Amino acid sequence: MRRLSLRTVLLLLTLLAAAAFPQLGVRSYYLHIAILALINSLLALGLNIIAGYAGQLSLAQAAFFGIGSYTAALLMLYRNVSFWPAMAAGILASMLIAAGFGFPTLRLKGPYFVIATLGFGEIVRLILLNWEKVTRGPNGLIGIPVPDLLPLGPLKGRALVDGKVAYYYFVLVILLLVLAVYYNFVHSKANRALRAIHDDQVAAEVMGINLTTHKITAFAAGAGLSGLAGVLYTGYIRFISPDTFTIGESINILIMMVLGGMGTIVGPIIGAVTITYLLETMRVFKDYRLVIYGLAMFFMILYMPGGLMGAITSGRQWLQRRKPPAGENA
Repeated sequence: MRRLSLRTVLLLLTLLAAAAFPQLGVRSYYLHIAILALINSLLALGLNIIAGYAGQLSLAQAAFFGIGSYTAALLMLYRNVSFWPAMAAGILASMLIAAGFGFPTLRLKGPYFVIATLGFGEIVRLILLNWEKVTRGPNGLIGIPVPDLLPLGPLKGRALVDGKVAYYYFVLVILLLVLAVYYNFVHSKANRALRAIHDDQVAAEVMGINLTTHKITAFAAGAGLSGLAGVLYTGYIRFISPDTFTIGESINILIMMVLGGMGTIVGPIIGAVTITYLLETMRVFKDYRLVIYGLAMFFMILYMPGGLMGAITSGRQWLQRRKPPAGENA
């Protein structure tokens, strides 16, 4: 009988714990945080494609988060579109705008690209803030419909989810589906090309890798995940405003990815869950919350440059070095 590896056992235990979490009698507040952590996991995974694998550091994830969120909300509010087509439209809008923005800007390198994404994020925020005829400006969009079960047929209009527990499982299932696709992507030829671009763009181009195509594809895919997160956030909160999609949110997403371990599958999820709970639990410190948060991030990045996943890997290697060779104690 084949033995399960430690990684497989840990994965199964994590899935079991995630599935059992709402059934443990936790308070509604902690379930709310858990839903936000799952949505933030999608945001961190999206940035991980762009920065962790393609090596293009972006501060525009909050912008794509907002584009997906507002696209879905406006369609459901003004056009009476069902949740599922609105979700597809939100993802598609984020990806198309990302591809259009990335085509001229992904030729930039280093800090120039970062500044370009920073400017783009601010432009999107200002549009959401000032286009009051459509977005209602700083007042935001309220009364967003509850996600429905089916877009057509006798079940049209029936609520897909009812309450926090149901929405938690809904977002969890979507995250697991995304992870299945993500796993195949990480082990695909496309990701090997992105890794080559990340390591050395000149060498990758000499090897025949089309830099522009792969960069735009990665940028659009990462934006699509952010758009998906935006739609799920809209369906859950049912109120959105430009205040949610600021540069501060992009920085938080970046910290989630780096803290967990960029260029890994599980790392961004660990970082998203950690940061989401950390920011909420530190509310008791009021005005000193962001100071403590900043110092904690400084020391964690200083002493764990590879993130939490890097620290786990280093610890495992240290234990292996400490383990006596076979037969030594015989």
